[in-house]
Amino acid sequence: MSETPLKVWLERDGSLLRLRLARPKANIVDAAMIAALDAALAEYRDNKDLRAVLLDHEGPHFSFGASVDEHLPGQCAEMLKALHSLVRSMINCPLPLLVSIKGQCLGGGLEVAAAGSMLFAAPDAKLGQPEIKLAVFAPAASCLLPERIGQAKAEDLLLSGRSMGAEEALATGLIDCLADDPEEAALAYFDKHLASSSASTLRFAVSAARDEYRQRVTAKLERVETLYLSQLMETHDAVEGLTAFLEKRKADWKNC
Repeated sequence: MSETPLKVWLERDGSLLRLRLARPKANIVDAAMIAALDAALAEYRDNKDLRAVLLDHEGPHFSFGASVDEHLPGQCAEMLKALHSLVRSMINCPLPLLVSIKGQCLGGGLEVAAAGSMLFAAPDAKLGQPEIKLAVFAPAASCLLPERIGQAKAEDLLLSGRSMGAEEALATGLIDCLADDPEEAALAYFDKHLASSSASTLRFAVSAARDEYRQRVTAKLERVETLYLSQLMETHDAVEGLTAFLEKRKADWKNC
C-alpha cells in the first residue's frame, strides 16, 4: 500500500489542480484518503490562477468504496462526518471539478465522484451503491444521485445495490462523457472550454450555477446523516450486515 493515499500537483501552467487516488487497486475511501482529499481542496481553494480540478486514480479501478471496518459502531460516526465534510467541500468548491473514472466506482467512491461537476468514464466503468446489500444505506449518494439522475433512477441504484455499466450510466446522466481514455477526455475538455477563461469569472459562474443545488444537498445531508447514525446503526441488521461481510459469511437478518 502506498504511504501517500493521494497525489497532488499543478499543471497547465498552474491553472489545473490534479488530484489522484493513489492506493490501487482498491483506492479505498478510508479516513486517510478522505483527509487527504479534504486537505488538498482546502489548500488550493483560494489559488487565484486555478481554473479547474481534475480527480482521477491510479490502477484499474477508481475505488471499491469506503472502508467497511470504519462503518462499524464506534468508528462510523467519525468516518461518516469526515466523508460528508469532504462532500460539502467538493460541492462548495469554487472551481469546476472534473472526475475521470475507470473500472469499479462503488459505494463511497461513487459518492466522492458524484460530488464532482462532470464525470468522464471509460467503457469498462461500473458505477454502483452496494451498501444496501450490507444492510446499510449510502447517505451522501441519497442526496447526490437524485440531483444527477432523478428520483426514480437514483432509487433504483440505492435500493437494488446493482451497478450500472458505462453505457447505461451515460444514458441516465450519471456520467457526462464516455471515452476510451477518460483522463485525456477530461484534459481535452479543460483545454477547449476552461483554459482560456478568466479564472475569477469561472468562480462566479460556478457559484451561480450551483447555488440552490448546494443548499439542497447540504440540508438533506444533515438529515440523512442523523437518520443513519441515530436510527439505522441502532438496528441489529445494520451491524450484522457489516459484520457478516467482514467475516465472509451469510448475514442472519432479524428485520429489526
